[in-house]
Amino acid sequence: MGEIEDAIERADREAFTKEPPKTLKGRIGYLIKQLGSAKAVAQEIGVTADSVNRYRRGARKHARPDVAAKIDDAVRARWQPLVRKRRHRQAAATGGITVETRARFGYTAAVGSTDDGRFRRLTVHLPLEYAQRLFDARGTGAGDQAMRQIIAEGFKEVYFQDGGSRAMGLSDVEINDIDYLDLDY
Repeated sequence: MGEIEDAIERADREAFTKEPPKTLKGRIGYLIKQLGSAKAVAQEIGVTADSVNRYRRGARKHARPDVAAKIDDAVRARWQPLVRKRRHRQAAATGGITVETRARFGYTAAVGSTDDGRFRRLTVHLPLEYAQRLFDARGTGAGDQAMRQIIAEGFKEVYFQDGGSRAMGLSDVEINDIDYLDLDY
């Protein structure tokens, strides 16, 4: 996963109204309910169906660290999908999305301006159309670069051009070398 995808996942986790199961047995039970069989869960997390059944029965209380991480990721990816969808709809319809980042921004500008890329720490609230575009791109399986471009276009409009009141000669903004990126919606 890229930085944008990770940031969306973190923002989604903050929206949980109820925490996912904490025990290994509870998590495996939830995954079996979601995927339909121990065999499907085994394929998802990379173990045998027998191991999944041992986890489900409680015969094994702890999974290897790498398997435990896969189980945690699989549970969190499926946990409370309606809560996630509702938050995405709200951001795309009424609220927009706030992006906080420290990254190198470069841009193409008119001759004579300082267009060298440099690190900036920015917190910018992007309008709802950018939230909708970002969630649509994620839903269609767009890569991290495509989602970066959507955020860069939003920064261009809101931060660099201040909604059309300055820097009108600015044509392209790029986000590179991301130190961190957080989203809130």
